[in-house]
Amino acid sequence: MNMIIGKKQIILASLVVGLGLAVYVNYQFAETDQMLTEVSAQGENEKNYGDAQLVDADGEGMDGEAYFAEAKVTRQRSRDEAVETLKNMMADADVDPDIKAEMALKAAEVAQSIETEGKIENLIKAKGFEDCMVYCDTEGVDVVVKTDGLQADEVAQMKDIILKETDIPVENISIVEIS
Repeated sequence: MNMIIGKKQIILASLVVGLGLAVYVNYQFAETDQMLTEVSAQGENEKNYGDAQLVDADGEGMDGEAYFAEAKVTRQRSRDEAVETLKNMMADADVDPDIKAEMALKAAEVAQSIETEGKIENLIKAKGFEDCMVYCDTEGVDVVVKTDGLQADEVAQMKDIILKETDIPVENISIVEIS
C-alpha cells in the first residue's frame, strides 16, 4: 500500500494537535487560576468518603464572583474554539472518512462532558450552593464551589452526585471551596 502524506493530512494532524493542546492549556490555566492548594485532614493513604478536601481563598487573589465569571468565560471560549475547529475539519470534503469518524467520536465526548458538567453543577446548586464550576474528564472531577464553609455532609452530598453521574472513583474527586 503506497501511503503519501499530503498537505491536507498534515494540516489535519496539526489541527488535531492544536485542539488537544488548547484543551490541555485550558485545563492547566483553570487549575492555575484557582490558586488554591488542597488540604487533607488525614494522610494520603487514609481517605474517608465524607472527608472534605478543600481550601479557603479568603484574602488571596480574586473574590468568588469574579472567579466564577472569569472561569465560565474561559471555559466557554475554549469549548467554542474546539467546536469550531471540529466543524471546520468535518466540513472539509477531502478528510479521510476514518479521521472524520474519530472527530465525530471526539465531538461526542466533548458534548457528553459538557452535559455531565452542567448536570452536576445544577444538582449541586439545587442543594443550596450559590455557584459552582465542575471540570470533568476521564481521569477525575474537580468541583469549585462558592460557600462560606463546607460541612462533611455537604461534601458527601456533592460526591454522591458526582458518583451517580460519572464512573470516576471517589479518590479522583476534588472539591475546592471559594468564599
